[in-house]
Amino acid sequence: MIPEIKNKTILIAPLDWGLGHAARCVPLIKYYAQNNTVIVGFTTLTKSFLETELKGLSLKWVELPSYNITYSKFMPVWLKILMQYFKIKKIIKREHVFLKKYLSKSEFDLVISDSRFGFYSTIIECVFLTHQLQIKAGVFSSLATKINSRYLKNFSNVWIMDNEKSKFAGDLSKVSLDLKIRYIGPQSRLVGDCSQFSEKRIETLILLSGIEPQRTILEEKLVKQFSGDKNVFIVRGTRKKVNFDFGNISVTDIASANELQDLILHSNKVICRSGYSTLMDLNALNFEKSNLILIPTPGQTEQEYLAKWWKANFNSKTVLQSNINTIN
Repeated sequence: MIPEIKNKTILIAPLDWGLGHAARCVPLIKYYAQNNTVIVGFTTLTKSFLETELKGLSLKWVELPSYNITYSKFMPVWLKILMQYFKIKKIIKREHVFLKKYLSKSEFDLVISDSRFGFYSTIIECVFLTHQLQIKAGVFSSLATKINSRYLKNFSNVWIMDNEKSKFAGDLSKVSLDLKIRYIGPQSRLVGDCSQFSEKRIETLILLSGIEPQRTILEEKLVKQFSGDKNVFIVRGTRKKVNFDFGNISVTDIASANELQDLILHSNKVICRSGYSTLMDLNALNFEKSNLILIPTPGQTEQEYLAKWWKANFNSKTVLQSNINTIN
């Protein structure tokens, strides 16, 4: 449950590694905008998405430092991020300097940082929003978790987007740190109940998301696999142009919250990455988890773990990106 706050000025700052962090901040922004002044942090990547999702709300806006993390077509995600460790540390320092300067010229009462480690202060309360206390990074898991906890100790509180008992994030959200923790439950911008919709006009819904170039690689593989099938729909998650034909597949580049929830509510099967924001959206709509096919991004250890966790605990199916041809 989202903690109740009234009559405050709140800065909400989502990370910009893809749109997942921005998407899961939408319900918090909408909730707090009812009784507070909310300042929304954005970057070039998230601005258009947030403006569309939050249209009609009375909000203030501020541009945040951007990460601009790059990824490889062949190198595992964890290794590519490790190689950019010092770049990431510099951006975290920029975030902290940014917040200090912003505090000196603007009055607000609370910072809610979704995975931005630099947005802490000794002057006002700062909350860190996450689903990860334990980091899955192969042989570097212990070291990565220690670094993560070191940063988290700078914050007044840590809000975890999961349930304390029936965990959707598995061991990722397990508390073993000396921190002020509060579980606020899974968060999604989508509303509805798939069990109330017997008409399934879409047999297979494909939700593409996440980092490039892996998003494009998966798109090409899935189009090749399903281009001859009927009642297949793809949400591409990008406006990037393609040079191939989609065949019988229905396609949209970007789906609004209303469009996305309508598609999911009327789909029999969903194929998607095992990113936590996507999983929270599907859970919010009560989608049948046994009809879910998860394809973790290769080398992205968090997604690989979540795919295995959902398979073991919720009977979801998981397929490696290299084995797309096994999907039927």
